[in-house]
Amino acid sequence: MPVPVPRQRAIPAVEGGQARAASSTGGPAQAVPAPGALPGQAPTSTSHDAGGDTGHGSADHGGFHHGSAHNGTAPLTLLVIEDDPAGSLNVPTLLDSAGKPIRVRTARNLTEAERLLTDDVQCILLDLALTTGGRTAADAEPNDELATLKHVLRLAPRHAVLALTASEDAEHGAEVVRVGAQDYLFRDELDSRLLSRAIRYAVERKRSETAERRLTESKLRAQENARLERGLLPTPLLEGSSLRFAARYRPGRSRALLGGDFYDTVRTPDGTVHAMIGDVCGHGPDEAALGVELRIAWRALTLAGLCGDELLSTLQQVLEHERDNDEIFATLCTVDIAPDGRRAGLCLAGHPAPLISRPARSRAVVGADGAGDPAPPVAELLPYENGGPALGLLPNARWPRRQVELGGEWSLMLYTDGLIEGRTGEGRERLGQDGMVDMVRRQLAQGLRGEELLRAAVNEVRDLNGGELTDDVAVLLLDRVA
Repeated sequence: MPVPVPRQRAIPAVEGGQARAASSTGGPAQAVPAPGALPGQAPTSTSHDAGGDTGHGSADHGGFHHGSAHNGTAPLTLLVIEDDPAGSLNVPTLLDSAGKPIRVRTARNLTEAERLLTDDVQCILLDLALTTGGRTAADAEPNDELATLKHVLRLAPRHAVLALTASEDAEHGAEVVRVGAQDYLFRDELDSRLLSRAIRYAVERKRSETAERRLTESKLRAQENARLERGLLPTPLLEGSSLRFAARYRPGRSRALLGGDFYDTVRTPDGTVHAMIGDVCGHGPDEAALGVELRIAWRALTLAGLCGDELLSTLQQVLEHERDNDEIFATLCTVDIAPDGRRAGLCLAGHPAPLISRPARSRAVVGADGAGDPAPPVAELLPYENGGPALGLLPNARWPRRQVELGGEWSLMLYTDGLIEGRTGEGRERLGQDGMVDMVRRQLAQGLRGEELLRAAVNEVRDLNGGELTDDVAVLLLDRVA
């Protein structure tokens, strides 16, 4: 069945209260009062062809162009939805708070209303006596008197809605507001002043409701962020350890929520310090929630005595059961530092190798004054050969645990790939691991340590990128001072 073309019908009083009748002799048109016009309304001339077009190529009434000004913004536009064949619904001339005319459009049914509901419409005036024929919600809800209103509210969730109801039906009007309309009016009490004010108030009330809803949503997001932050970036459990801990996190520029980066550090009863950092692919709340699950599972399994391949195999099972689809994976780096602090076991699951800095073996660097200063620490990557795949990529994968010597004094930095994937200028070149090592060496030579080192590293990576990084950055630092 073809969709009916909207018939743009003039509501007499909308034309300014008077309409012009063409002279049968071809002389000038004479102003004649429009039916139902209010006294004192100035005549205005608006021509209509046989199809009811205003001559401006739009469904607007009143002769007002789309581009006219309204206190520096677009003019108010009202969409009237009514189908009274007798045309008894008489919308008077309407003015906004600045005295500018309010544009009016008319729709005879909901299908036509959907066509005319463009972005420049701010308010809808719905006649509750609208017959519910054709494609309406009333067909699906024959016993619901407000089915048409509910359909309009679903159709226009961002628009202010005024409902016209019969006089002395205040109880019905209150129900209209409860359902979601901004206000209701009695059909036989319409006048230009009352309706103009009702439209302005409805629009402002809708703006206030929208702002309040957005504020509530913002508060809820902040609470979600706080919960995710507590889950992704926990307080380390290092009581009894001589190691110093520092961490820094910076979200990517396109997100308000934290991403899928996570880390943790715990000390088990035997004195071993276990550290971990990971990254779930993707950047949404689902990925962040999965990161929280993996971090909590890692802590629980570590405190239960698992490490190395056994630990990572179990984490892969957790990921496979909790992820939304088979394409989700996570990279991970785990380090377990022996109680004496001089050696560690390293496991890599598709993750970049940690960076370790140690005092230089040659302790004396002679300056211009002949005085000897300690040589700057040496920074390098831990061995990364024989690492395993990211969690969730290959079934029955294995993650070998490699023993590494740390020495008596060292600083160990674990990081996510957001730190090394930033650009180094306007070209396509990335910082990479080698660039990161050179950067950290330079910062260590400047005497930066702990949180100052992490802050300087993240800020310099951002500056090299020319702005906020597209990916999240998480960095964890453990120091052992002899």
